[in-house]
Amino acid sequence: MKKFKVAILGGGNIGTALARGLVLSEVFKKEEIIITEKQELRTTILKDLGFRVSNDNSEAVSCSEIVIITVKPQQFFALADEIKADLTKGQTLVSSISGISLKTIEATLGPIPLLRIMPNIALEICESMTCMTFKNTSTKQEEKLISIFGRMGLTLVVPEDLLDASTVICACGVAFALRFMRAMSQGGIEIGFDSEMSQLITAQTVKAAARLILEKSNHPEREIDRVTTPQGITISGLNEMEHQGLSSAVIRGITTSYTKLENLNSKKQK
Repeated sequence: MKKFKVAILGGGNIGTALARGLVLSEVFKKEEIIITEKQELRTTILKDLGFRVSNDNSEAVSCSEIVIITVKPQQFFALADEIKADLTKGQTLVSSISGISLKTIEATLGPIPLLRIMPNIALEICESMTCMTFKNTSTKQEEKLISIFGRMGLTLVVPEDLLDASTVICACGVAFALRFMRAMSQGGIEIGFDSEMSQLITAQTVKAAARLILEKSNHPEREIDRVTTPQGITISGLNEMEHQGLSSAVIRGITTSYTKLENLNSKKQK
């Protein structure tokens, strides 16, 4: 039996959020997780959080059942050289690396059970949206992995060719939503609230809007129709936002991020 249930290779923002989410969701205990990290400051932070930390990727892989790679794309091949001799077909490899395909991972590390995921930073509070795609996995393995990530938010199995789009919506999307919330909060200050009150009201209101969509599965416009009345203040505000380019700015921001990601992926393949 392996010493650890999970090895997380890379103790950056996503790796740390994942580790915290695995514990908060009660999927694993801290002593069942090992995280590899070579930066001293991050190592200290992770140890202060109570996690086992190592700078030896090879050792961490050899003593873990599930291996999750959360490093930057440019670090993948060097990391693969470190761990490929330690991986076995009895392990499952999970990658959150953007732009590194399952085909590339398999060609580099062998035909082991593989899962590519695109989560977001909300893993740490078990509210992530995680898109995923599998290769070389059994139905039982897939169900287990979906269950693990499902305890940390919502999951959606998608074709691999949609994972780049998932990166923009799932990962970048958190920042996009937060920027809207900041603007809404600043507007609240403009009309009389102090910053703490405005931020609280904004956060709860955005949470309410999200839950309406998630729990009722209605199109956003249907819910908007319920709060807009003829010649009312809501429709006046919405129309002014549209006149200033709200929807087009958001769409262009998403497509710009996607185009840049596609360009970066093209350069990796050359």
